[in-house]
Amino acid sequence: MKTNTEVLDVLKERRSIRKFKLEQISANELDAVLEAGTYAPTGMGSQGFVIVAVQEPVTVAKLNKLNAEVMNMDPENTHPYYGAPTILLILATEASVTPVEDCSAVTCNLLNAAYAIGLGSCWVHRAKEIFESPEGKELLKEWGLPDNITGVASVALGYPDCPHPEAAPRRDGITLKV
Repeated sequence: MKTNTEVLDVLKERRSIRKFKLEQISANELDAVLEAGTYAPTGMGSQGFVIVAVQEPVTVAKLNKLNAEVMNMDPENTHPYYGAPTILLILATEASVTPVEDCSAVTCNLLNAAYAIGLGSCWVHRAKEIFESPEGKELLKEWGLPDNITGVASVALGYPDCPHPEAAPRRDGITLKV
């Protein structure tokens, strides 16, 4: 069996980043993160998900606006994606037998891969509501995706523009050996 303690360190050290530099990540970095996402486990091996990488500033701004509106917040003064230049959308297809679980596993792979290569990331919710809205359905259509696809999660992705957060101490009783 292969032992790689660096992977274990990534799993323990990764934290959510909520402030990003404006500089766009490189194509190679984006490809590495996306590839890691595609290797997440899925129910019955269905691979019933799509990851949409959004880097075009107008579309990033539109997603920020839609997410803020779901929260009933002022879209001009609320930035649910924390100024990240890249947004990853994790969407479940009809092929998924366990859509929330599958897309959650994909999201975890994306987050851990981002940290492993020096990027910052943050899991952001409300993808379901965004892609149930008429504006979200229009985006799906623009991207050539079916309108019956389900938004499950999204990831703010970019270069961190803040100190790396420290982990909170792990609470007692989280694990149980029987």
